Amino acid sequence: MIDTYGRQITYLRLSVTELCNLRCRYCMPEDGVCKKRHEDMLTQEEMIMAIRAAAALGIRKLRITGGEPLVKSNIVELCRAAAAVEGIEDVCLTTNGTLLPKLAAPLREAGVRRLNISLDTLDAEKFRYITRIGKLEDAVAGIEAALAAGFEKIKINSVLIGGFNDDEIPALAALTQRYPVDVRFIELMPMYDSGDFGPEAFIPYTVVTDRLPELCPVPADGGVAKLYRLPGALGNVGLISPVSAHFCADCNRIRLTADGKIKPCLHSSDEISLKGLDYDGMVETLRSAILSKPKWHGELSYTERSHAARNMNQIGG
Repeated sequence: MIDTYGRQITYLRLSVTELCNLRCRYCMPEDGVCKKRHEDMLTQEEMIMAIRAAAALGIRKLRITGGEPLVKSNIVELCRAAAAVEGIEDVCLTTNGTLLPKLAAPLREAGVRRLNISLDTLDAEKFRYITRIGKLEDAVAGIEAALAAGFEKIKINSVLIGGFNDDEIPALAALTQRYPVDVRFIELMPMYDSGDFGPEAFIPYTVVTDRLPELCPVPADGGVAKLYRLPGALGNVGLISPVSAHFCADCNRIRLTADGKIKPCLHSSDEISLKGLDYDGMVETLRSAILSKPKWHGELSYTERSHAARNMNQIGG
């Protein structure tokens, strides 16, 4: 389906839970989230119906997100049902990786083709700091399990945070020389106002090319990342710039939260509920949401905060 600005919307990001087994400082509060009533959240049947409705409007790519999607007890069953929806060509999943040792192989068998794994640091103490409760060894074990399971593509997502991990840019990028993975550096977005990050934390993606002058540009793959490659690397280095150089003109996605709210734009407070609708109602509501997608998200900076009105774990990473 084409929106009012000529963008073809082909990508749905579906959050299946707001809950997570980590507490990353840029994503959610230290004490987690207030757990909502079961009846206020989308059921698996409603999620699959929403995917079917989206596919009827031209959605071809589905990304399963959270919170942490792997804490959901029926995640493998849900992914299998999603992969079977007619019209859906690509089922991907974003995870912090810590639960992949047990779930990587079942997810691959269920039809998940690609994984994005969050990893902001290779330092164990810093990992525990940024996640508040996590262990680096669990994330590394998850990456190894994913590699062994044979996913078509594995991307490692690192949020760029000045004064925290900008000194690790070479080490993180070097993972592409050791493993067949892409490493993507994503600018920190001014969403969750935890007080943990001052203006110095919001650094532009160009810091990566400054630190790694040996990077060579490679053709884009249809996504939002600017792609580069290190000499002899097995994968690409991607740079994603939602703050310093937004890509709204090429945005092809909509989001659906775990409590059934469509967000046409990540950084807008506009939400449209799907909860409780039948299939035809979902189709028409999704159509309306796509047509209401704004031209761009507005200025973002340390002083110009996102209008998302939710923490990232409540929207979908």
